[in-house]
Amino acid sequence: MRGRYFNPSQMSLAKAVFGHAEKLVGSYYRLGQDAFRAYRYDIRTLIQLESHEIKECAFAHLCRYRYEKHDHQGVSKSFFFYRVCLQDNRILDAVERANSFIKLSPLMLYIAAHELVHVIRFDDGHFNFEAPEEEKSREEDIVHAITRQIMQPVMHHDLNLVLDCFSNQYKIGDIFH
Repeated sequence: MRGRYFNPSQMSLAKAVFGHAEKLVGSYYRLGQDAFRAYRYDIRTLIQLESHEIKECAFAHLCRYRYEKHDHQGVSKSFFFYRVCLQDNRILDAVERANSFIKLSPLMLYIAAHELVHVIRFDDGHFNFEAPEEEKSREEDIVHAITRQIMQPVMHHDLNLVLDCFSNQYKIGDIFH
């Protein structure tokens, strides 16, 4: 189901929302203003994704890559790099199916904050990216709870609807890593 993509306006919105989410997540974790530069990640939309980065059961999928970097003396240093893979088709479908109750901007803010919490928790060693599925499921619950806390300072009606949809009683979709 690869045919629905963000239009230029929606892509611009996604970029702006991730900037806002960085501020919210940074505030929650008490990170400095430029602290997110230390976290190596990028954001890609569906049209930019490789086949292994596409997940039909998620709004976003977090991939981790290991990079080797050699300094001028040939010494190798490796580091992890994270890619937030937005699944445009799933996100747009959820907004459409919600019959205008769920708006794109608050849903994207929730997704962005959620994925950034994962990046921090993986990169800082709070959770093992390679953990078994059962542990990942518990981690997902923890990340959902943290994301809800992060959203409290900017809570409004449209965002509240998104949070309600991610309660245990009703889900528009699932976010996996």
